[in-house]
Amino acid sequence: MIQVIKKIDEQIDLIEMKNDELTVVVSNYGCTVIKVLMKDKNDNIDDVVLGYDDFSDYQTKDAYLGALVGRTANRIGKGKFTLNDKTYTLPINNGPNSLHGGIKGFSYQVFDYKFEGDSIEFSYLSKDGEEGYPGNLNFKAIYTLDKNTLIIRYLATSDEDTIINITNHSYFNLSGAKEDIYDHQLLVHSDKYACIDPDGLPTGEFAKVKGTPFDFNTMTRIGDVIDSDDEQIRLGAGFDHPFIFNQDKNQAELYHPATGRKLTVNTTLPGAQIYTANYLDGRIGKYGISYPRRYAVCIETQNLPDAINIEKEPTTILKKGETYDETTSYKFEVIE
Repeated sequence: MIQVIKKIDEQIDLIEMKNDELTVVVSNYGCTVIKVLMKDKNDNIDDVVLGYDDFSDYQTKDAYLGALVGRTANRIGKGKFTLNDKTYTLPINNGPNSLHGGIKGFSYQVFDYKFEGDSIEFSYLSKDGEEGYPGNLNFKAIYTLDKNTLIIRYLATSDEDTIINITNHSYFNLSGAKEDIYDHQLLVHSDKYACIDPDGLPTGEFAKVKGTPFDFNTMTRIGDVIDSDDEQIRLGAGFDHPFIFNQDKNQAELYHPATGRKLTVNTTLPGAQIYTANYLDGRIGKYGISYPRRYAVCIETQNLPDAINIEKEPTTILKKGETYDETTSYKFEVIE
């Protein structure tokens, strides 16, 4: 069942998607995932994503809790890129770089929406020049709740060559935000990750995960590796790195043994930024809970950040007349 459960104002709504297994609340503001309510192994129901009680916090605070991020997720080095021999300049909003689409990226936009069966179809026209990006970009995000799985499909076309790299920035805490994520276990099917500089920007160098704290090819307790003596971990203040997947389905899993809750992420995208919320600052979130650093895990599926400046054939280029079409699903289950 899908229904509007609250109107924030004349433009912004809260929409509930509900079945016997999950309740998901989203908003057409930033296509933001507001709540994911699920049972644990003792049938207790908790909200397993971070967020805010006061909706204005989504509009004014950083951290992108639950938001859809675009036109380009992550960082663009020095806010500049060249496409078809023309250089474009983006807003600088994270150290020397442009982050998550700029000052008012997709996370801060109001989307049109309509219900289509078991889905919500969000749509937005990002006009040529918005936040510095070329091309009128027609964008859709289709959210579908199928049993215990939230499926998000991203579709976009542009009337000019442009760049695009969409992700969802949900902060997962499978304990129901009752504790930090040190006792969560993480699995990521990946042989290599992108190294970052002190500002969090990929350097263009990749490192193998084998024999390092970045090897999550088997379930690994996050607390056992997050403070390892490793230069890249120090640079990220924890994990805040793009991992390149080595398989094309069910690429990442997050598990909380005490509750039995498990999240499986499946995507058509080639990698994900794994972020252990190292920069949360104790802000007050939903239910009056304080969110200190490392209180969640983000699994931000995407193409390589700053690909336009790193890759010889950038995967983030969307050519005029072509369609950007990517899907990520989040399966929530209980393992006894």
